[in-house]
Amino acid sequence: MATGNIPVTQCQKPRGLMGRFTLWRMNASHSKLTDWGLGQIAVEKNAVILDVGCGGGKTVGKLAAMAPAGKVCGIDYSEASVAATAKLNARLIEAGRVEARLASVSQLPFSDGMFDLVTAVETHFWWPNLAGDMREVFRVVKPGGTLVVIAEVYKGANTLVSKLAEKYASRTGMKLLSAEEHRELFTTPGFSDVRVMEERDKGWICAVGKKPAA
Repeated sequence: MATGNIPVTQCQKPRGLMGRFTLWRMNASHSKLTDWGLGQIAVEKNAVILDVGCGGGKTVGKLAAMAPAGKVCGIDYSEASVAATAKLNARLIEAGRVEARLASVSQLPFSDGMFDLVTAVETHFWWPNLAGDMREVFRVVKPGGTLVVIAEVYKGANTLVSKLAEKYASRTGMKLLSAEEHRELFTTPGFSDVRVMEERDKGWICAVGKKPAA
């Protein structure tokens, strides 16, 4: 499966046995990054949360712990990711606090203004139509709600991984942005109070924006 002449990688869309291994590795390797990024925001105990690109499901579990009276929905366009998220969070799903669904960020199956918080960890650089997909995310955020985007590679970071990702972006299809381009990514669809935090030597970036209150 490919997008144009660009192959779809296991990191982009996990599948099969190798995909299950990739998801396990993602859960382990992204945990500290996720904690750092989520530490940049306040999460209400009764928040309704959407995790876009739920991968192996560990972020969904972290969000459920941060919002013990709320609900978390994880979506992914990879069937393997949805299955992994459901397995890891089976008890929370049984309790009605978590949901895992097969869906694309380009066409979110939710009504306008549904979520207090939307998160995207290590996913936005794979979105098929980044500008359009940001508008779709903006649509489902409640007025006064928050979007947080977290990644461990970005344009301008000091890490070898980021530099290699930038060098080969035309081959992989990754849409790597600078810190300022992350800011523009948020302001263009209408997010305000945008903050961009960097850990350049780790390659970490976290962008946060608010949907203006009605």
